[in-house]
Amino acid sequence: MRPATATAAAVTTLIGVGAVAVAAGRYASDVALRAPSGRPLPGDPKLTVHATGPERITLTRSLASLRPGTYGMEAPGLHAVLGPVLERVPHTADTVVRRLERVEFGVLGPGARVRLTPQLHRGTPVSALGLAHEDVEIPGELGPLPAWLVAGPRTTWVIALHGIGTTREHPLNLVPFLSRRKVPVLIPAYRGDEGAPASPDGLAHLGDSEWRDVDAAIRYAVRRGAEKVVLHGLGTGAAMALRAAAESGVRDRISGLVLDSPVLDWEATTRSLASAHRVPGPLLPLAVRAAQGRTGPHGDLLQAVSEPGALRVPVLLLHGPDDTIAPWGPSIELAARRPDLVTLQTVRHAPHASMWNADPVAYEEALRRFLTPLL
Repeated sequence: MRPATATAAAVTTLIGVGAVAVAAGRYASDVALRAPSGRPLPGDPKLTVHATGPERITLTRSLASLRPGTYGMEAPGLHAVLGPVLERVPHTADTVVRRLERVEFGVLGPGARVRLTPQLHRGTPVSALGLAHEDVEIPGELGPLPAWLVAGPRTTWVIALHGIGTTREHPLNLVPFLSRRKVPVLIPAYRGDEGAPASPDGLAHLGDSEWRDVDAAIRYAVRRGAEKVVLHGLGTGAAMALRAAAESGVRDRISGLVLDSPVLDWEATTRSLASAHRVPGPLLPLAVRAAQGRTGPHGDLLQAVSEPGALRVPVLLLHGPDDTIAPWGPSIELAARRPDLVTLQTVRHAPHASMWNADPVAYEEALRRFLTPLL
């Protein structure tokens, strides 16, 4: 082969390989960041229902079905709520029996394939909890954002922010606790959610652009009479809360942050999401690079909020080592860097954004102690 011909062939091969790499990276980043609102996060296996009985259910034995606490359970056309493991009930070695709290809709029977979720409730505050609420519309950067407002007489409001893989029904877990303390709760949808404007590129930015919808929610709360707000974020909602506390033009109205499973390492969470969706290991670096190219630069959130003056309000941080989506390590580091403001409560045996589910009583007690001086 002549040198010129060989060079042309090599260039063609490289171009072909490059095109394949670009396509592979785009595919992998789509899998990680183009999750529809409410699509369950990957990772946990589906479980088989072996039997049901009065206030109990028998499931395939696994790490997921053995987790302590209270979880939703869902399948197409089905939503139920599970309570704790019933240790003293007879069962086979490959099954586990849990308390069945309720079936909200659907038919639950042997052979059903189900998945656990941190969302206990489906519907609105009034339909799911029996709590009156107002359907409101927040003027957002990209268009109107639907939200629920559960009123209360206090002048400090809680703005509850769900994360990727869930909907604004997820924070309903917390509303009964807050309502008993007369705290107004605003639960907004944000870009990419059902009923809200789509993100311009169709991708989740893991809080790096969505925080501007939090800024809009704070402004709305202030116009409605809030003197101060506490941002309570779950997963990417926690990253949004941190961004708002550092960058919002009305950050002086924020009096505290509650961060549940915060996404503090953008690259690590993108890799985790892609890996959990079974993107092959060799494609994970391509997924991160492609995601960065498509969504723009992402600053180091941990470093940004660790800078002097960036974080000025008390923070309750609830996280643990069993989170496979948002690594626990950065949360430990944030607490170590800002011990003056950050209180870290470690929660074990809880997946991403499920710190409340693992032990609702302990979670709400920590929340009560944190909120009391802020109300």
